[in-house]
Amino acid sequence: MSALQNVLDRIDHDLEPATGRLFDLLRIESISTDPAYRKHCADAAAWLVKDLKSIGFSAKSVKTPGHPMVVAKHHKTKGAPTVLFYGHYDVQPVDPLNLWENPPFEPKIVTGKGGMKQIAGRGTADDKGQLMTFVEACRAWKAETGNLPVNVTILFEGEEESGSPSLIPFLREYKNELKADIALVCDTGMWDAKTPSITTALRGLIGEEVTIHAASRDLHSGMYGSAARNPIHVLADLLASLHDGNGKVTLPGFYDGVPEIPASVKKQWAGLNFSEKAFLGEVGLKIPAGEKGRSVLEMIWSRPTCEINGIYGGYTGEGFKTVIPAEASAKVSFRLVGDQNPKKIVAAFRKYVKDNIPADCKASFVSEGASGAIQLDYQMPELQKASAALKAEWGRPAVLAAMGGSIPVVGHFQKILKMQSLLVGFGLDDDRIHSPNEKYNLSSFHKGARSWARIMEVLA
Repeated sequence: MSALQNVLDRIDHDLEPATGRLFDLLRIESISTDPAYRKHCADAAAWLVKDLKSIGFSAKSVKTPGHPMVVAKHHKTKGAPTVLFYGHYDVQPVDPLNLWENPPFEPKIVTGKGGMKQIAGRGTADDKGQLMTFVEACRAWKAETGNLPVNVTILFEGEEESGSPSLIPFLREYKNELKADIALVCDTGMWDAKTPSITTALRGLIGEEVTIHAASRDLHSGMYGSAARNPIHVLADLLASLHDGNGKVTLPGFYDGVPEIPASVKKQWAGLNFSEKAFLGEVGLKIPAGEKGRSVLEMIWSRPTCEINGIYGGYTGEGFKTVIPAEASAKVSFRLVGDQNPKKIVAAFRKYVKDNIPADCKASFVSEGASGAIQLDYQMPELQKASAALKAEWGRPAVLAAMGGSIPVVGHFQKILKMQSLLVGFGLDDDRIHSPNEKYNLSSFHKGARSWARIMEVLA
C-alpha cells in the first residue's frame, strides 16, 4: 500500500477520536467580540498549541493587543515546498440563545435531512471544524510516516470575527517567520455536499458616502418649491445615471482591468445546474437585473458592481413635513474584480459627481475604504494539483468558484507576505454560520481531512 493510502486509512480509522478532539475545542467559548470571553480565547489558543505540539510541531501562543495568535512549524522535509495554513479559532456570539436547539458550546452529533450526520455547535463550520480538518490530516501523516510531505507553518488567528485588529501589525512583524511558497485558507465552502470547490477569485470593495449640498438651510416647499434646487432631485438623477439601459456602469474607465473568465470555466459554471429562478425566488424576486447577456452566476462571481446601499435626505420621521432639504446623501459601494484599480475608480466616481451637479450645488465625500480584488491564475500549478487531489477524493471535478464577498486575510497575505492563497474549504450554504444552530456535516469533517492529506501530497 502507498503511504497516502495508509494515511487515508488512518483518517478513516481515527474518525471517532478526531471528532472527540474537535468537541474539546468546540467546548471552549472563544467569542472574540466580547471582553468577558477573553480568557476563553486564550484557552482555545493554548489548547491548539498543546495539540500541535503533541504531533511534532513547534508551537507557541503569541500575545497581541487583542487575542493570541497561534504560530506552529513543522519544517523537516528537505527540498519540499513550504505552505502556510491559516484558520481562526474565535467564534461569533451565540445570541439569541433561545433559538438554539442544543446548547451552543455542548457539541453533539445530530441527524439532519436525509439522515446526514452533522456536528452541531458554535464554531463547527466557522472555523474550528474547518481548521481541524488540516490538523487531523497532519496527524495522520505523522502517525503513518513520521513526517509531513511538505513543510508546514500554521497561523491560527483569534480575532477574525471581530475585525482582525491585530492581524496586519502581526503579519508585518512576523513576515519572515511566516514566509512560505503558498498560503492555504480553509474559511470557504463546497458547491454542494458532494462537490468540492476551490475559490479562485474574491471581489474587492469600495465604499463611498456622497452628500449633495444645496441651500444654506432647509426650505419651505410652498415658498421655494421649483425655484430652489432640491438636492434629493440632484442626487437621484446622479445615482440613476450610474447605470445605462443595459445594466453597465457608466463611470469612465470603470471596466479597465476586468477580465473575461476562460471559456472552460464559463462552461463549467453553465453545467452546475444553478437555478436562477430558485436563487431569486428565495428572496421574492423573479427577473435578473444587472448586465444584459450575463448569467446570474457570472454577475455575482466575476463581474464588478455599483450598488446604492442607502439614501436619505429631508424629513423622514412620522407624519409629513413639506420641506426642501439643504442636503441629501447616499452610500454607494463598488465590488471589484480582476485588476480594477480602486483609487482610479474612487477618483472617477468623485469626478463624475462633481462634473454633473448644478453650479450652485457642491458635493462632499466620506471614504469607507477601498481594496482591490484577488484573482488566481487558472493555470497556477498549485491550483491544478489541488483540483486533481479533490477530484480523486470526491469523485467529481472541483468547481473553480468565485466569491461575491471578500476574505481580507487573503489580500493581506498577498500584500504583506507576497504570497498567493489557495482557498479550499468544506462548509455548506446551510451550515448556518453566525446564526443559531450552526452545524458542520460529519462528512465535511471526515472527507475534508482526507482531502488535505491528498493536497499535501500533490503539493510536495
